[in-house]
Formats: sequence, structure tokens, C-alpha cells
Amino acid sequence: MAASEETSALFPIFILTIMAIPIIPYTITKLCRAASKKSKSIHCQCNDCSKSGKYRKSIFKRISSVSTYSNLTLLLLWVVMIILVYYIKNKNTEVEVFDPFSILGLEPGAAESAIKKKYRRLSIQYHPDKNPDPEAHKYFVEHIAKAYQALTDPVARENYEKYGHPDGRQGFQMGIALPQFLLNIDGASGGILLLWIVGVCILLPLVVAVVYLSRSSKYTGNYVMHQTLSTYYYFMKPSLAPSKVMDVFTKAAEYMEIPVRRTDDEPLQKLFMLVRSELNLDLKNIKQEQAKFWKQHPALVKTELLVQAQLTREFATLSPSLASDFRRILETAPRLLEELMKMAVIPRNAQGQGWLRPAIGVVELSQCIIQAVPLSARKTTGGSPEGIAPFLQLPHINETVVKKVARKKVRTFQELYDMDSQERAELLTQTAGLSSDEVQDVEIVLDMMPSLTLDITCETEGEEGIQEGDIVTIHAWINVKRGNGLIAALPHAPYYPFHKEENFWFLLADSVSNNVWFFQKVSFMDEGAAVTAASKTIAESKEGSGASPKETSRAVAEAVDKVKGGSRLVMGKFQAPSEGNYNLTCYCLCDSWLGCDRKTNLKFKVLKRTRAGTRGAVLDEGPIMEDGVEEEEDNEDEEYDDDYESEYSEDEEDDQNSKNKNQAANGTGNKKGKAVESSSSDEE
Repeated sequence: MAASEETSALFPIFILTIMAIPIIPYTITKLCRAASKKSKSIHCQCNDCSKSGKYRKSIFKRISSVSTYSNLTLLLLWVVMIILVYYIKNKNTEVEVFDPFSILGLEPGAAESAIKKKYRRLSIQYHPDKNPDPEAHKYFVEHIAKAYQALTDPVARENYEKYGHPDGRQGFQMGIALPQFLLNIDGASGGILLLWIVGVCILLPLVVAVVYLSRSSKYTGNYVMHQTLSTYYYFMKPSLAPSKVMDVFTKAAEYMEIPVRRTDDEPLQKLFMLVRSELNLDLKNIKQEQAKFWKQHPALVKTELLVQAQLTREFATLSPSLASDFRRILETAPRLLEELMKMAVIPRNAQGQGWLRPAIGVVELSQCIIQAVPLSARKTTGGSPEGIAPFLQLPHINETVVKKVARKKVRTFQELYDMDSQERAELLTQTAGLSSDEVQDVEIVLDMMPSLTLDITCETEGEEGIQEGDIVTIHAWINVKRGNGLIAALPHAPYYPFHKEENFWFLLADSVSNNVWFFQKVSFMDEGAAVTAASKTIAESKEGSGASPKETSRAVAEAVDKVKGGSRLVMGKFQAPSEGNYNLTCYCLCDSWLGCDRKTNLKFKVLKRTRAGTRGAVLDEGPIMEDGVEEEEDNEDEEYDDDYESEYSEDEEDDQNSKNKNQAANGTGNKKGKAVESSSSDEE
């Protein structure tokens, strides 16, 4: 019984130890992360972003940022641990060692006469005939009588003096630190121990496994439903225009689960009238088009109308229930658009190439949703291939201001961006009629916008030139610069109600054949991860080429300096196609900003494979790099050619593009642009 009480008393210590093992390291890690966070603000400081409330450091937001589920759970566990420590420290039930001399109040080794004398005195005090108290009776039987017997019996006393116990040598005892009621197997609590073992050791892991498997079978690692990926893969087409990307995007299974309420019918009807011009309806048969639109699945209708409400900024009049659905749609939009982008660029043909046209459409849709700009604003107007859409992302800029600025021969966003700040301020105040505070907001946003430069090479490692069938390594550095000096920053997005990080998509593509040869997602937010990735990639590349350790360390140090200076490394491999000259284009597309995309033209020459592994020389006019690739980077003020023109254009241009593709398939493709013209003359 004493051993059972001893092990039961150790149960709180056992629980405290099990809790402390994971909680203490996790708390230290969490505190270190919180202390290492940069205090420098990386979000937009314009008035529109400040009024949006996303970055406002109110008391409620400070509390809510700390009062997360993980933090509250951690705090609760610490409270439980403190209670256990207090309980263990102040527990009165201590394990008592049987000491008959101490019980009788004698010195060790006392004579038998002294023992009998002391026993008689204690009997007068605690014997049941003298003291009716039940506690006194219990103490007399369990302690005094037992101690007297142990000291008056010669064998028991000899054992006690020799081994410290009247029963002689004691064996080593082990117990389990469980509460006493679980160890009482004689009563009904015997089944409780069995249930506890079954529950903790079998049922709990089984429940966790079932929950995990049921969730993982429904969602991907990016928290997108598998059904959504299947839908996107099925509806993705190589000729999918940006105007049709919206139709595929809204078919996500997440949006199909949005509740459809009868009370939403009237608000949706009003919203339909506000955004009807953006729905690509045939005005000649408007009644039939409207009827066809409303015959779609109610969840599809609601999703498309709410997305259009974001694009046209008509969300202020939404009902509370629709506003909740509206926020739900926008919160999941970046993840869905990322998966939709992957469905566009994943390998689709025998050469392992994706599709360029739908990929550009997905990025354009993402830009418009984040900046709340209508898709129709991307239509080419006034010599600007992107229309007035980039202007509309700036604060206090609307179509009227754009028209006024255009009268001063500033027709493209790049022209406005490249102007001197003083000259731009005079233009916006005198011509557009903006106040000095509004001009300051415009300058803040322009300073936040990323300016990208690309440095790209392609080569066959360890060989000269590129022959058909070779594994080609693409090596690209993407550098970002901002007027405010930041590298990592959150985009100006006052109409998008959630935090959104900038992401960039690097695409190596043939714009004529509509094929994406290589793609990679790039982010400037995590510098530490970028340093680690670049160092590992450069080290492996140098070691594979047989470089010395000194050369490898020097190359790694240079790569780290580039990353800290605002560059990111993109490196990958693809198989060289058949013999011929290829005019490729490298795109760097931002999913958050309008007018920040950059591209670089590459002349890619593939030689015929020679026998015995010999390599032929690369002969071409103009400066050719050692790896057989010529790089020509467009100036920032150069307008995009038709290959990357936003495809909210006239049908004749789409027809002309399809003709060019057919000609390219027959080896007679005619491209536009200076770089393409020079390459075609070289081929002649």
C-alpha cells in the first residue's frame, strides 16, 4: 500500500516532466523568433493604405496579433505547469520512512527497559481504552504497536539495525506514476485503467490519424482542394485568353461550397447591374446573354459577381452576408491563382513544356484582383499595351486624371514612372489637379514599386555550345530595386483586405509556339532562405564542374552578396530541342503590381548532334556568348511587343497570332521586334 501511495504521489511529477520536454524548447524558439523580427516597416505608408486598416497598430490588433490560438494554448499549458509545480511543492503527503526509535521518541540503540517504559507512557496517551479518538487509535495500532513489536522482537530488531527494516533486506521496487484510483484494480476503477490505456495508446493516435488522412485526402499542401486542381487541369486550354481565365478560376471547389441564400438574390441583382459591362456579354443579344448568365450554378454566379465587385470597387454596398462571402473569396484567391498558374505551366507535351498564353492571363487576373482594377482597363489604348490599368493602381488616379495626363504626351505608365519627381509633381498638380498631399501619396507608391533587371545565361555544363538532346542549365539572377531602398516589401493594395506578399514568376518561353520551357516562382521576402538556397546551388554547380574549394567558396561568397543586395537566383535544367535557331523570351511577372513585369529576349541556337561526342562550333552574326546564347534585354521604357500584349484585344489580332503560330509550325514564322528581326537576318 505504501509503495502504491508513493508511485501515485509521483504522478504530478511525471505529468510535469512530459509537458516540460516539448513546451520549454518551443517557448524559447518562439521568443527568439519574436525578438529577431525586424521592426522596419515594409508596407505602404500612403493615406489609402493607412485608411484601409490592414496595418493599423491599434490596441485591439496588437492584442489579436498576440492572442492567436497557438499563443493562447501555450499560455494555458504554462498555467497548468505552474499549478503542478505549486501542487508538488506544497503537497503534505510525503513518503515516510519507518523508524521505530523515532516513533517512540527514543535515541537509536536504547535499552529494552527504556523501550518498555516509553511504550507504557504512549499507551496511556493513545490506547483506545484511554483515548476514544479514532485517530489516536489508528496511530497507536499502525505506529506505536508496530514500533514496539519491531524493537522487542530480537529477530526484528537485529534486522532493523542491520538492514534498516524490521523485515530484513528489502528488494528494489518499481511502480508506475499513476493516480491511486487507477491502481485500485479490485473495484470498478480497474476498468478505468484499461480504458485509459486503450484511449491514450490506441484511440487517440487513431483519431489523429483519421483526421489527418481525411484532411490530406481533401486538401493539398497549399490548402487547396484536390477537386479544384482536377477542375483547373481539365478546363485549362493552350489558347485560353485572359478574358476566359476568370471562368476557370471561379470553378474552384472552395467557391462551390459557398452557401447560397435566398436573401442574396436582390443584392446580387443590384450588383449585376453595376458590373454588367465587365461580364463580356453580347450587347446585341443582351436579354439572352443575361438569361444564360443566371442559369449557371448559383455559386458560380455569386463568385463571379463578387470578384467583379472587387475589380470594379463596387463592394461598399454589399450586404453583411455577401460581405462575409466576399472576404472568403478574396482570402483564398491568391492560393487558387497560384495553383491555376501551375496548371498552366506544368508539362503538357512530349518536350515537357507548358502553355504561355493562359499563364500570362492568370498573372493578369491576379494583378487586377490585388489592385482592384477592371480587366477591361487592360485593353490597349493610346499606344499603351497595358491600357490605363497601371495608372489606376495609384492613389487618387482615375480615368479623368489619365486623360488629362495623356494630353501632355504622357500616354504610358512607364513614361510617368521614368519622369523626375519634381517634373511629375508639376504635371499632377497643374494638369491633373491633384493636391500636394495626393501627389505625395503617388510618390510613396511609386517608390514602393519594384524595378526588375534580368541577367540570364544558358549553357551545357562542361561543354562548348548546345547540341540537340543536351541537358541545358539556365542560370538567371533577378534583381529588384525600389525608390525607398527596400528589398522585401508588401505591395500597395488598399482595396485588398488581407496581407499579400509579392511573388514573381520567372518563365522561359517561346511566345510564337506558346510553349513554356522552364518556370519558377521567386520571392524576395525571406532573405535567409534565399541565401541558403543560392549558396547550396552555387556550391553544387561548382563542385560538379570540378572547381577547387577556393573557387567554390569565392563563388558562394559572391552569390551571398548578390542575394543581400536584392537579387535572387533562378537555376534549372531543360532538354535542348531539335537543331535550329530559337527566339525565346524570359518573362518575370509580378502577381501583385501592374506595369512592373520585365522580359528579356534570348537567341537560342541548337546544333546538330555530332558523332563520338564532338562538338561543332557555334557560328552566328553578332556578339555570341560562350554558351551559345545571346542576351538582349529590353529597356524599361520600351513598349511590349504583340507577343506579350494583354489579350483583351480585338479578334483580328487573335486571328493574326494564330496565323503566326501556324506559320511557325511550318518553319516560316514571322516575329516582330528588333531582336527577332536581327535573328531572322542571321538565319538568312
